Amino acid sequence: MSKSNQIQLSDHFTTGRLLKFTASPIIMMIFTSIYTIVDGFFVSNCAGKTAFTALNLIYPYIQMLGCLGFMIGTGGSALVAMTLGMGDEKRANQLFSMLAVATVGIGAIFSAIGLALLRPVALLLGATPELLPSCLLYGRILLTFQTAFMLQYLFQSFFIAAEKPKLGLFFTVAAGATNMVLDFVLVGVAGLGLAGAASATVISQMVGGVAPIFYFAKRRPGCRLYFTKPLFSLRELFKACANGISELMTNISMSLVGALYNHAAAQAVRRGRRCGLRRAYVCGLCVRGGVHRLFSGHSAHCQLPLRRGQ
Repeated sequence: MSKSNQIQLSDHFTTGRLLKFTASPIIMMIFTSIYTIVDGFFVSNCAGKTAFTALNLIYPYIQMLGCLGFMIGTGGSALVAMTLGMGDEKRANQLFSMLAVATVGIGAIFSAIGLALLRPVALLLGATPELLPSCLLYGRILLTFQTAFMLQYLFQSFFIAAEKPKLGLFFTVAAGATNMVLDFVLVGVAGLGLAGAASATVISQMVGGVAPIFYFAKRRPGCRLYFTKPLFSLRELFKACANGISELMTNISMSLVGALYNHAAAQAVRRGRRCGLRRAYVCGLCVRGGVHRLFSGHSAHCQLPLRRGQ
């Protein structure tokens, strides 16, 4: 791409140029939301309704923990973009490195907490004795590698701040494609059920969350961000989290709505009522999630050109 056509954060943004700039993050966010959709498709068709119900019952809990990476990514990328706009590239990369290290540490802590609370949370969400083993199986696999999920959210935002949105899109699409293929192989062909679906999700999150580490490990031409000695500052970490907390609360609220519905549906089934609207609701939830990702991908990254210009 020629220098004149390459969009940079320091450019003057018209409406059309802003939409072009946010096209990649929008697609990235939509692809990130396909994990549950693809898992649900193969699990419901190949593993049965019990496994499908268990997946939808426990996933909101996993999603809420993973969204901490989205908070640090959106808030931190705005902070780093502002620092770049002030001309202090060294400090910007120190902050970027610190936020990446902090995400790994927070991911490890919340993975341990999530695993410890998995059984009581599953019971609180309405898991029956029939559903509980499946909920624990799926949850334990995903929570063990929750840090990769958080890093994927983190790097989605920082690829934009690094002026490499298409590369971020490549990693996200590669992760989504990996999830689809492995779901087909592990669930559809090998018949591994929930364990296969969880393994496919984890491996795809490794593609989207761990592989970018090797890209940012050294300075590359045309990329404004790279790993260096971190600048550890609780004040800057708090500023990043405070800036991104709105995105965190939005995702938590969506997860809570799903969890409350699943609890109500489980109670209805427990009383012997047929819950014919359950699958329709899950399909609607997937559509709503895709629409939400579309707008959040636009709004969360529109702030970067503004921050860079400060």
